[in-house]
Amino acid sequence: MTDAQPEGHAPEDRPEAAADQPDEAPEAPEADGGDLLAVPLTELRPALEAVLMVSDQPLDDVSLASTVGYPATEVSAALRELAAEYTEQGRGFELRNVAGGWRFYSRDEYAAVVEAFVLEGQQARLTQAALETLAVVAYKQPVSRARVSAIRGVNVDGVMRTLLSRGLVEEAGQDGETGANLFRTTSYFLERIGVTSVDDLPELAPYLPDMDDLEDELAEMAASESVHEGPAGGAEAAAGPAPEPTEPGSAPS
Repeated sequence: MTDAQPEGHAPEDRPEAAADQPDEAPEAPEADGGDLLAVPLTELRPALEAVLMVSDQPLDDVSLASTVGYPATEVSAALRELAAEYTEQGRGFELRNVAGGWRFYSRDEYAAVVEAFVLEGQQARLTQAALETLAVVAYKQPVSRARVSAIRGVNVDGVMRTLLSRGLVEEAGQDGETGANLFRTTSYFLERIGVTSVDDLPELAPYLPDMDDLEDELAEMAASESVHEGPAGGAEAAAGPAPEPTEPGSAPS
């Protein structure tokens, strides 16, 4: 004879009760070292494309895996698939694994188009104003824009923008007293003129006027000014004041 169950209590059914519990959330994937990744998962291949698009250097599998939150083995496979897909589709760019990292590159067959785009406007000759401004920066660097303007005697804002866009000059910090931006020449400038350092620039002395000639020229200028001013003053001094008119019948004083 079995004992009766107390009224008001349903018989226990443990398996069914366990089945009614909600499923637990899937755990985040673990990195190679066993640490859980805090980055929320997104679709793998678009995530890799987005990261590679903004990177300015090659990225290896492990770095990409920690960034997108996927295991390194899956990232490696996805990268190889993307590279093969770009080649299959004949895209103008390709995904290469160079120096242990992945990066986007333009395809060799489109090098002429890329070169034309990059060099557009770069082959135009510099104006005389730009050459003079560049010379001032080269010999006075680091130098502020205002100082260059003072030396040349004209506003150089537009010319400096041209030199910056051509990659011939670059910013070199700020002046400690005025806070003005300072500028210097670039390695590209040295490459273009064929020297390895600004110390190799030609001396300015041979291109400056000789001091004797300069003194003679200054003496001539001074003499010219005295010719224009001296005789007039001398004539007036020699003549002296004009005599006062006398009345008729009166004796001169």
